[in-house]
Amino acid sequence: MTGLTHLDADGAAHMVDVGDKLVTRREAVATGQIVMSDEALTAIRAGAVKKGDVLAVARVAGIMAAKRTSDLIPLCHPLPITRVTLDLSPDASGITATATVATDGKTGVEMEALTAVSVALLTVYDMAKAIDKSMTIKDIRLLEKRGGRSGDWRAA
Repeated sequence: MTGLTHLDADGAAHMVDVGDKLVTRREAVATGQIVMSDEALTAIRAGAVKKGDVLAVARVAGIMAAKRTSDLIPLCHPLPITRVTLDLSPDASGITATATVATDGKTGVEMEALTAVSVALLTVYDMAKAIDKSMTIKDIRLLEKRGGRSGDWRAA
């Protein structure tokens, strides 16, 4: 198997050796959305969800998840994360989460940004599911990454 970095010559999964790579500043931005009923969105905005402040708890959950990504995703390197920001923005149909993660390291933080968004949105769902079980999490994706050998990238 050629071209797949997480498989060895025999096709067995392995962690990529990043030992020879240079430590550089790396950053990734990811986003996603949870769509919900007007009732759930109104309750979240008003701070009227019985479980507490949904956006505050989801923000902390996403930040914690970014820091634990290597515990959740097989073959993902543990990284010294230098910054995680998580913005949760209510809009007309639900809440959009945007995470920015940075490190000075030998590999990128794309997985950490995606994990932060995913867990933040799952936390919103968990906290508001008594109001709306039909909430939909969607469009989780990488928006951009900066640094590293492959350079900068931005979604179209």
